[in-house]
Amino acid sequence: MKIKKIVKKLTPEFLLDFYHYALAFIGSVVFLFPSRKITVIGVTGTSGKSTTVDFITRILEEAGNHVASVSSVRFKIGKKEWKNELKMTTPGRMKLQQFLRQAVQSKCDLAVLEIASEGIKQHRHKFIHFDTAVFTNLSPEHIEAHGGFENYRNEKLKLFKATKNVHIVNIADDDAKYFWSIGARQKIGFKSKNQTSKCKMTNQNSKIVEADDIKLTADGLLFKIQDTKFNTQLLGDFNVYNALAAIAVARAYGVSLEDCRRALEKAAGVPGRMEMVSQNPMVVVDYAHTPEQLELAYKSFHGKPLVCVLGSCGGGRDKWKRPALGKIAQQYCKEIIITNEDPYDEPPLDIINQVAESAGSKAQKILDRKEAIVRALALAKPGEAVIITGKGSEVWMCLENGKKIPWSDKDTVKEELVKTLDK
Repeated sequence: MKIKKIVKKLTPEFLLDFYHYALAFIGSVVFLFPSRKITVIGVTGTSGKSTTVDFITRILEEAGNHVASVSSVRFKIGKKEWKNELKMTTPGRMKLQQFLRQAVQSKCDLAVLEIASEGIKQHRHKFIHFDTAVFTNLSPEHIEAHGGFENYRNEKLKLFKATKNVHIVNIADDDAKYFWSIGARQKIGFKSKNQTSKCKMTNQNSKIVEADDIKLTADGLLFKIQDTKFNTQLLGDFNVYNALAAIAVARAYGVSLEDCRRALEKAAGVPGRMEMVSQNPMVVVDYAHTPEQLELAYKSFHGKPLVCVLGSCGGGRDKWKRPALGKIAQQYCKEIIITNEDPYDEPPLDIINQVAESAGSKAQKILDRKEAIVRALALAKPGEAVIITGKGSEVWMCLENGKKIPWSDKDTVKEELVKTLDK
């Protein structure tokens, strides 16, 4: 692993770029340009990509299509699905082309792909014919890796520039205008009715999908589009925007609102995304790892007292967000436990201390993540909720020198709750 890092540091940037591009081309040749034989939908943005991919897949299947999809959570081809254990949002070029070939061989009509900025930077999207591009939202992430927010945004824009047919855009997002301005045959914006569009609807082929009467109840998320009422099991009012993105895609392909409603009302959510692990005590696991995601996750409890377990994933990168995460936790959490996530080669206690410095005196620092979760469950009183963020459904914890150990926040919670019941 160290040799690989040394080689990467010593190799000129243009050679690395050529290597990634060439590998993308080779992959497409080896697997016979599979995207020419299937309709491909790409989903990009900072938050909500995996959930949006899942919702699009469910809706298209409800409408009678055979669908393949890739997200940071899972791979799916028709009825067969398996966990994404790669620790990569967008798989490598050969893996992605192979997946599309398998989808074609399985007679899938459509493929829905989660597309990350790092994947775009490394040309993993090249030589894939995208029919539709979806933009969920944008907030600072991977800033150090990209050399600034503008560069990060520009990588996302490349997916839209490569897609000429349909563009789906969250037109309430502050950066929506950059995505909306890129030409396409059809454009569909989405937002809630009380939000202001940040884009000018100048294209005669432009449409808007709007949600109204948005309510979050103890049973799930409710909203309405035109005369169709959606009564879902989803946690978090932000999930309405993931649902809107998926519905906008569905409308572009002629799927009815009724099919959309049926599919979303069956959805219990995505593993590791505001996933309810236990109702009594209330324990939720979520992937939130940016300041904006963390605040949205905490806000979704609407004032319920929170016992919060968090850290800062990705040792060696995005150090700017660590004090921001601690500050948000201080604002929303009754009890705060800061713990280890994916330190890689950075000393984990350094990361924990950087998060804790803005989390206030009530924050506890517990290096062992299992111990941190056990402590959180012990602290939670009736009527309070435990929320564990940062890893979601990930199955590995990444340590120094490339070492990975099996991990699951969800399984850890379940094991500890069973022990409590046995006492």
